[in-house]
Amino acid sequence: MNDTVSNVKSRNILVLGAGELGMPVLRNLARHAKNIDGARISVLLRESAVESGDPSKQRDIAEIREAGIEIVLGDLVNDTIDELASLFSGYDTVIGCAGYAAGINTPMKLAKAALQSGVPRYFPWQFGVDFEAIGRGGPQDIFDAQLDVRELLRSQDKTEWVIISTGMFMSYLFEPDFGVVDLENSEVHALGSLDTAVTLTTPDDIGVLTAEIVFFEPTIRNEIVFLAGDTVSYGEVADKLEVALGRAFKRSVWTVPFLMEELANDPKNMMRKYRAAFAIGRGVSWPKAGTFNDRQGLPVTDVAALIDADLRGPQKEK
Repeated sequence: MNDTVSNVKSRNILVLGAGELGMPVLRNLARHAKNIDGARISVLLRESAVESGDPSKQRDIAEIREAGIEIVLGDLVNDTIDELASLFSGYDTVIGCAGYAAGINTPMKLAKAALQSGVPRYFPWQFGVDFEAIGRGGPQDIFDAQLDVRELLRSQDKTEWVIISTGMFMSYLFEPDFGVVDLENSEVHALGSLDTAVTLTTPDDIGVLTAEIVFFEPTIRNEIVFLAGDTVSYGEVADKLEVALGRAFKRSVWTVPFLMEELANDPKNMMRKYRAAFAIGRGVSWPKAGTFNDRQGLPVTDVAALIDADLRGPQKEK
């Protein structure tokens, strides 16, 4: 906790990206902004995204416009640091929601642009695990890049920063490509061990809580804020699936040595990097008690609720 009082108020906010996390963040910032004098929300998007013929993108753009959010054109990957800094300089708060799809070097590029712009408050894309507890040199090199961003932000005192640690996106745990939950074959592949735990939060809840953090009084500054929708072991995930879906789930363990060997056979495979990092189990879970949402009494979705809402109907009869 940083005890120095901040004079920064987030009123002119730029969100970078409008994807899986960006849309919930924008939605909730816009909802809050209606009740705060002078609060304005903008979003930075590529021109190709704004003009896309894809129906889901068109729906998002329509929702953004209907919410009174201003669209600013830019390209996080191809624009230079100078160009991005010039864009950022018109705002008092920049929130990174671009995700890792933009590439491993983009988080540092955006942090440098934010500091160069002189923006008073910066929320980097760090919506994930406890990178410091994990440490350097692990199987997921993106985590090292995120530690570099933290070091840069801490090395200066002109731009205040807030990092929001959310654990894994809850939906990701059930992604077939991730391989942990195999609904088709009623099996859970535990990463590391059945007792290894993981903290999970839904993107919708992260959107709600991020907006709460942005406008929280007194202003949160130079702090890592922890959230948690749920913290469960992989064994508990199997238990919850059995209760909700009314059928047995086989439990198997993908050990750390097995996952590291899998990664060695395909060292650039992003999914294998994540599996190995989560299997090690360090820095990927924390108690729900004491998190921002717990202290503020804000409701969040837990694993059982997600299974009931998203999986129970189509899976019950199998």
